[in-house]
Amino acid sequence: MNAINVIAPYRYLDMWVFDDPRVGLTAEPFVGGADTMIDQVTADIPNAGAGFVMVFSSTPFPGHQFRLEWRREERGGNVYYSSELEAEGWLCPALFRYFDETPPEIYVQVKPKPGG
Repeated sequence: MNAINVIAPYRYLDMWVFDDPRVGLTAEPFVGGADTMIDQVTADIPNAGAGFVMVFSSTPFPGHQFRLEWRREERGGNVYYSSELEAEGWLCPALFRYFDETPPEIYVQVKPKPGG
């Protein structure tokens, strides 16, 4: 497992999704409040719907902007809370394609795609 992961979410059929062939995911959707959190964090990224960069890790890294705190297991996934966004979001079991166990915290950075 990588210490720092990167994906490039984009809008598809009016949903935030991402592809990561490295871990076998295609058009994996963000739902259950995670989609609303992405709406908030991409509000200032031009043309974010065409794709943006999301960097995430279970440990703090230089440039992270948000910290997600684990709250509870729910429906086979895990709910995280962001005090910066004052919001909760559900992360599905695809989380375990990136982490061996449920991380107590996830640190996140979002930014425009290069050249985009």
